[in-house]
Amino acid sequence: MKIFLDTADTKVIQKHYLTGLIDGVTTNPSLIMKSGRDPEKVYEELRGIGIKDISMEVVGTQEEMTSEALRLSQKFGDCCTIKLPCTPEGLLICNYLSGKGIRTNVTLIFSAAQAVLAAKAGATYVSPFVGRLDDQSIAGLEVVRSISELYRMYRMETKVLSASIRSVQRAVRSWYNGAEIVTMPPTIFEQMYNHILTDKGLEIFDKDWEAVQNART
Repeated sequence: MKIFLDTADTKVIQKHYLTGLIDGVTTNPSLIMKSGRDPEKVYEELRGIGIKDISMEVVGTQEEMTSEALRLSQKFGDCCTIKLPCTPEGLLICNYLSGKGIRTNVTLIFSAAQAVLAAKAGATYVSPFVGRLDDQSIAGLEVVRSISELYRMYRMETKVLSASIRSVQRAVRSWYNGAEIVTMPPTIFEQMYNHILTDKGLEIFDKDWEAVQNART
């Protein structure tokens, strides 16, 4: 099981990366635009922090996406994963990049059929969007499960990276349904620590410890 953070906030990423629990970062143009920063400055900072797997999204025509993918891969090396849309052009580029040994993340996956095509194109990861599927009254976790099961049955090397995660429950159930990786906002990662019984237990321990200390004096 791996945890990726879905954000472009480098300060927050650094704080959580220092826990030793974070395996990678996914970004997209919208996230970076919200940060008001140059995407490549963000990638450089993430590489400096030590992130080993950064999804960098490319956009435009097939030629533009291919050129940008090759440039980013050359500039950022092993920490670079090229994020591509699940379109005919995106899958053609995915096939080309996978032949060159460049990691790819095929995104905007909403069905097992799309995931099959992405795996056939040599994608390193596919990103089914759980939350967005749920918004359309389609069981996002069931799509994760069906993709994972198909990949297991046919021994596909492509990994399922569950995305559009809006709760801890959806993250945990993604792993339960076969996702190797879940990418989530930092707020969801922070909530994974929390449980009311843990808080209550700590409160009891603190009171017991205080009683022991008072008995010694």
